Amino acid sequence: MTDMICKRILLKLSGEALMGDGDFGISPSVMSRVAGEIRELVSVGVQIGLVIGGGNIFRGAGLAQSGIDRVTGDHMGMLATVMNSLVMQDALQKAGVEARALSALRMEQVCEPYVQRNAMAHLDQGRVVILSAGTGNPYFTTDSAASLRAIELGAQCLIKATKVDGIYAADPVVNPGAEFYPRLSYDQVLAENLKVMDLTAIALCRDHGMPLRVMNMNQPGALMRLMMGENIGSLVGSGE
Repeated sequence: MTDMICKRILLKLSGEALMGDGDFGISPSVMSRVAGEIRELVSVGVQIGLVIGGGNIFRGAGLAQSGIDRVTGDHMGMLATVMNSLVMQDALQKAGVEARALSALRMEQVCEPYVQRNAMAHLDQGRVVILSAGTGNPYFTTDSAASLRAIELGAQCLIKATKVDGIYAADPVVNPGAEFYPRLSYDQVLAENLKVMDLTAIALCRDHGMPLRVMNMNQPGALMRLMMGENIGSLVGSGE
């Protein structure tokens, strides 16, 4: 632990990141690689909370656009995050990492209910806690859930894993010349509407001083290098 810059982190993965090169579902190779990256951090004592989106299966807002009631769609999206969390729990345990899937919706036959003190106890015992079903409420994204859980669990940093190297002024896939931001403030993200996370998530981080790191999860070993102090991705904090 002596070389790690954070003892406890909250890692946010999009559901889409689990698809790999596919258009739907979960890529076993991606799941295995992510589990391996997490195992390396756990082996040196980093405590990890993990929030996974459900966009590879269902996205509540998208379902609402197709005519499904928004509350119903959001509940379906929450259930998708539970499915992803169960798969990740299995992948971690196969990799030799103790993990517990916790749900903001009560479903004891499937996974433990989320209780803050129980999640803290799991972290203290070296288990990865996988926090599913968002906040348990419709109209809140898994980005907001990640910010909330990072604050509740006393994480030292919230890390959002994406498919790009960090934060850009525009989508670098569409605009290869878009400006890259290595560091910026919460207020700049909000003012420029940079789509890093939703506005509620950014405001929560700002109001509670939670550092937000945005990085490319597809770079092997990037998480470990970040925890060892390498400047990877983009950092959002209280000042530029």
